[in-house]
Amino acid sequence: MDTQASPVLDPAVAAGAPPRFHLLAKPSGSTCNIDCRYCFFLSKESLYPDERHRMSDATLEAYIRQLLESHRFPEVTVAWQGGEPTLMGLDFFRKAVALVDKHRRPGQRVEQTFQTNGVALDDEWCAFLEANNFLVGLSVDGPRELHDTYRVTRGGKGTFDLVMKGLDRLRAHRVEFNILCTVNAANQAHGRRVYQFFRDELGATWIQFIPIVERATAETLDIANLGWSANPRGKRLLYTQTGTLVTNRSVGAKQYGQFLVDVFEEWARRDVGKVYVQLFDVTLEACFGRYKLCIHAPTCGYGPALEYNGDLYACDHFVEPRFRLGNIHETHMLEMVASTAQRKFGDDKRDTLTRQCQQCEVRAFCNGGCPKDRFVLSRDGEPGHNYLCEGLYAFFSHTRAAMAQMGRLYAQGRPPMEIMASIKADDRKRGPYAPCPCGSGRKFRFCHGAAGERAG
Repeated sequence: MDTQASPVLDPAVAAGAPPRFHLLAKPSGSTCNIDCRYCFFLSKESLYPDERHRMSDATLEAYIRQLLESHRFPEVTVAWQGGEPTLMGLDFFRKAVALVDKHRRPGQRVEQTFQTNGVALDDEWCAFLEANNFLVGLSVDGPRELHDTYRVTRGGKGTFDLVMKGLDRLRAHRVEFNILCTVNAANQAHGRRVYQFFRDELGATWIQFIPIVERATAETLDIANLGWSANPRGKRLLYTQTGTLVTNRSVGAKQYGQFLVDVFEEWARRDVGKVYVQLFDVTLEACFGRYKLCIHAPTCGYGPALEYNGDLYACDHFVEPRFRLGNIHETHMLEMVASTAQRKFGDDKRDTLTRQCQQCEVRAFCNGGCPKDRFVLSRDGEPGHNYLCEGLYAFFSHTRAAMAQMGRLYAQGRPPMEIMASIKADDRKRGPYAPCPCGSGRKFRFCHGAAGERAG
């Protein structure tokens, strides 16, 4: 479906709808110019097997117009994701910028964000991104050998050098960028090293860590382990949120928690107020009962995903037929976001918590995590528990005291970065040969006490 029709927003719908939401638009669908082994979205090609995955001008304008008129909040984010959005070409995004100017209401401030693998970034791209104040999210999984394990070309070669060339162009044009890093089986044991690489080598000041959890069934596991672009039977396997097994690329629950703790112990000693790690910001916000990220909020449902043809899905992680809300050429996006089905999708996050979650002492920080990861048994044998629970519990428990201290500093009008002096004072009392507080089992001197040194 891609016609010129574009529904008009019903004022009654707008009055009862959320004042804002964060939509991820996929203008090239699942199409990408590289072949990351863990990228489940490559499999979404099978949803539209006989179509060219490119957003038309009609869908682009319907998307921009509906997004801007749906927001009763002054800040609006136009978020481009993929697949790989650079495949749409610069002219497409020039049109997008012009349409934002055309449909922006008085007082609206619009930010455009752009998630990319960086391979196609050149001077022309980066000059455009800088001139139009795009915030670029760059996907990097760590130093070369860690990044190249799964982030490969269609020919199976590592993409690290190509990504670093793209990053050089971003920096040369002073484009604001963030780092998005997946945590997977290859880099899960290297939290501090990965973080130091981003901080020291790439100059990153904002980092997001995303756990790779790829679900599979006994019937699909062998194929899934080959990668989501594989089609050994002549047809690509469609990834859906089903199954209680995980691929061999998936991060371990315990390992994910240790990865986060390793990063936190480095960050809390040296970088508070200088480097921003999304999960740490979110955890500090939770100390005040505020939730900026759907993953750890009590409910969700305000992060739908838009396909290239105008199909709207409940969530970026649930792009599959049973979670299709409709099409923006037939129904206004705000009507779908505010629909009973979507609200139930979001409220189910809270209403389906296991008893273990409900009684957990860190529930206020975690809230059961993302519904996509709730597919194992709780300790009571109840289904629907979060696969990452062990790691999430370890991280939130480990950081709770420090987060509370930073929260008190903030409430007193003092900068949270003052916690670094307190931690360093505790480190002096600890001594260099005491066990490192990160729980690695190593001596402090040879772990997080090794200021300025790399640790693997």
